[in-house]
Amino acid sequence: MRRHYVEARGVRFHVTEAGPEGGRPVLALHGWPQHHGVYHDLLADPPEGMRIIAPDLPGYGWSGPAPHRWAKEDVASDVVALMDEMGLQRVLLVGHDWGGYIGHLLTLRVPERIEGYLALNIAHPWVTSKTLAPHFWRFLRYQPMVAFAGVPLQRRTKFLEKLIFRVAAPSLDAETVRVYSERFRDPVVARSARDTYRTFLVKEIPGGARNGERRRSTVPTRALFGRDDAAIHPDLAAAETARAEDYTLELVDAGHFIIDERPDLVRARLIALAAEAPVA
Repeated sequence: MRRHYVEARGVRFHVTEAGPEGGRPVLALHGWPQHHGVYHDLLADPPEGMRIIAPDLPGYGWSGPAPHRWAKEDVASDVVALMDEMGLQRVLLVGHDWGGYIGHLLTLRVPERIEGYLALNIAHPWVTSKTLAPHFWRFLRYQPMVAFAGVPLQRRTKFLEKLIFRVAAPSLDAETVRVYSERFRDPVVARSARDTYRTFLVKEIPGGARNGERRRSTVPTRALFGRDDAAIHPDLAAAETARAEDYTLELVDAGHFIIDERPDLVRARLIALAAEAPVA
């Protein structure tokens, strides 16, 4: 693995790479409460011919803080700037959780630069208030706590270990949980998580209710979703409500943390996407 830092749009990105430098670039975006390490299987053994590029998103992992309050469109702009700085003209894209949502925004923002997108356990951006309403209670179980008490909660308690990972991913071993959770003791990371959810609950959900996403995706998108997800219901990723020309949803036996639970399946679907997505 190769680790380095890239300055882009005011963010000092920590980037981990593996695979041949001239290989087909795969940009892999993590979610909360994780970092680039969620892609450890792909980084340890990249599929043949692929260059896996796994940045820590702004304020997460070992990246510097975001110069904003983690509005998702701002983070998408940060990632585009990172691609520019790294000379990544076109990429295959993988995204999980919030990284998955940023991935959807990238397919809408810069479709000409995304060859294909593998979205993992994340709602698509075309969810309406009517679709969200029956499932909003899931968000209320943990998101308000992170949004309004997130810094001390993540830094000084076992909230992540005891509630989030134990409930949503009981199959994860203690060492894996420790690797993810310990970064949230850092105040920069804890604040980033707080801002991620505070902005979502206070601004982005109300804004989406008033002005839903109207852009249409032209990027081949393969959504892979663990049907036992305790945080996000598969209805929020349904193909029937996606404003996309080429979008499919596959439900499998897994929970929310599908990369940790089914790494071989995620790898297989990435290889399949690479085979069907055109190379410029």
